[in-house]
Amino acid sequence: MRKKISIIICIVPILFSSYVVARTGWTDYVAIVELVPTARHYYEVRLPVKENPSGCKSKTWFYQDYAAPGSDKMFRVLLEGVKAGANLRVYVTGKCNINGYAEISAVSVTP
Repeated sequence: MRKKISIIICIVPILFSSYVVARTGWTDYVAIVELVPTARHYYEVRLPVKENPSGCKSKTWFYQDYAAPGSDKMFRVLLEGVKAGANLRVYVTGKCNINGYAEISAVSVTP
């Protein structure tokens, strides 16, 4: 019985390693490559950042749930950034979705 429990304790962190290494922080400023409104419960944005502090599997894809407070404002800023060709950065929460995209909670624009 102890051996089974030991094996489970060793395997669980490996299976959920994307959640274990996930961190919060700002990305660097870059121009948006793609902004995707979806029929699912979130929108997606692709930013060619050098480093994604979240540690999620996908290094350049990010998402935000439509129901999250301020998500509509962040989407508008991202859309305006696409139109203007502005450089933006996003703040990642440390949460990864099933596709390995990092969740964002803030957007910052540089002039």
